[in-house]
Amino acid sequence: MDIKYVELFRALADETRQEILEFLEEHEHNVNEICDAFGRVTQPTISHHLQILKRSNLVMKQRKGKKVYYIINKKVLRNGVEGFIAQFDIQIL
Repeated sequence: MDIKYVELFRALADETRQEILEFLEEHEHNVNEICDAFGRVTQPTISHHLQILKRSNLVMKQRKGKKVYYIINKKVLRNGVEGFIAQFDIQIL
């Protein structure tokens, strides 16, 4: 798996995107459900954040009928962070 660390960490650098990932941690949600959970953020803004997360492979989308559901890609998140740590030989205390 080829992970682009700049893209991964750029996606993770935004607080709203981190909150979206936390929201998706339990199970998948569609855009409307995410918007309802983030009442202060507009639907176009949520969609923009989801596109960034999708482009960095941190979320995957799955169509169910007419709705698209987003799922956190924990494998990419884990492999990205672990790979970054290994690349720089960082010791975790």
